[in-house]
Amino acid sequence: MNKNKMSLGTLAWPIMIEMFLQFAIGTADTLMVSRISNDAVAVVGFANQFFNAVLIVFMLVASGAGILIAQRLGAGQQRDARVLGTMAIVITGALGIIVSITIFFGAGTFAEALNVPHEILPDADTYMTIVGSGMLLTALNAALSTCVRNTGDTRSPMYIAFGMNIFHVFLNACFIFGALGFPKWGLQGVALSTVIVRFLAVLVLLRLFRHAFGSKIAWSEFFKFKPKLLKEVIRIGWPMSLNGASWTISQLAIFSLIGIMGTHELAARTYMNTMESFAFTVGWSLAVAAQIQIAYMYGKDMRREAYYSCYRAMGAGMLLVTLNTGLMLVFRQPILQYFTDDPWIIDTAITLLWLNLILQPGKMLNMALGQSVNAIGDGRFSMMVSLPSMWILAFGLSYALGLSLDWGLYGVYVGMILDEYTRGIIMWFRWRNHRKAGKLADRIGAPAVDAKGAVQAGTM
Repeated sequence: MNKNKMSLGTLAWPIMIEMFLQFAIGTADTLMVSRISNDAVAVVGFANQFFNAVLIVFMLVASGAGILIAQRLGAGQQRDARVLGTMAIVITGALGIIVSITIFFGAGTFAEALNVPHEILPDADTYMTIVGSGMLLTALNAALSTCVRNTGDTRSPMYIAFGMNIFHVFLNACFIFGALGFPKWGLQGVALSTVIVRFLAVLVLLRLFRHAFGSKIAWSEFFKFKPKLLKEVIRIGWPMSLNGASWTISQLAIFSLIGIMGTHELAARTYMNTMESFAFTVGWSLAVAAQIQIAYMYGKDMRREAYYSCYRAMGAGMLLVTLNTGLMLVFRQPILQYFTDDPWIIDTAITLLWLNLILQPGKMLNMALGQSVNAIGDGRFSMMVSLPSMWILAFGLSYALGLSLDWGLYGVYVGMILDEYTRGIIMWFRWRNHRKAGKLADRIGAPAVDAKGAVQAGTM
């Protein structure tokens, strides 16, 4: 494999653009739906939080398989990498079918259980039923793109995301506003557009996946399982999946608390999610790129390079997310007024943007170190740290400060800030420990030697 293909910059920029484009789908939805009503925006925001929680179920296998694919390719074990990929797709697809059926019959029940405000409950039921029925497509999208990225090909998923965005906006214009003679379906049109675009993306990604491991993967290979490899996937994947599920469910629980505060607060948080995504995307893309690179280097026994890759990603990310948030603050008025003309929502969002100057660097610290630890198979420790922190600090303080003390959304942000920095600092000590006495210790700090036992110059 071309070494430059696994450089941090080569991996990161297509992921960054792809994620910007995917978040742009959500932004397009928010902008277009905001022309319907603030209630419709609240429906989309709440439903997307729910679907993000469901998505974590599909990552149980895909996340573990992705790391192992990069490690195996680094070690030159191409055949195992192929099997890991096909197993991940089949198992994730089966989970997607089960989840799609469950949501189709139970969308309204889920919405009620999550405290969706009564006035938007019918719309939430309709939207969640349509989009939830296509969760199989969401599952396959996530698994296919994860496997392809971990082969080092981060550009192709980016191109697919670009095509999805253009077509999604086109379909939104047709289905929401009745362009080109289509009926004006409103919120239902957004849901239909989402499902159609995801279906087309799966078709393209599946073709890409079958050519991602050298020779074309035959359909018969999707029925080949290696229990030993599957055991490794589950061992690495379950802590990451549980960690991700807990975080997403905690965010959904926080959204539920905000739903109790009122529709205005829910709409404001939805607008903020959309704006924050542009800072979050920069940091997350660097963290994902670092994970792929570190897993590849770890498999290739390049332990020293793997260790310092984490810090390169974290440093670049800190700078970029802070700059990104600063730009949003500079242009806060025109940005917010483009979303809504509600003065309460605008004033609240401006204050929350200032809090983001503190929040986003903490997120970057946590993401870079967390993904690095996962890349070398230490996801269980990350899970053990994250679960109590996100529930005690992020959710607990959101309830105590936001509801009990009536701080509203400001209390929610204080809880999130303390959670991100607490986890990030603990993971920093863990990563340093891997250099001294952990998985990287045997390769860090000791000079390399040649075949005759002589110390090689310039290795330290």
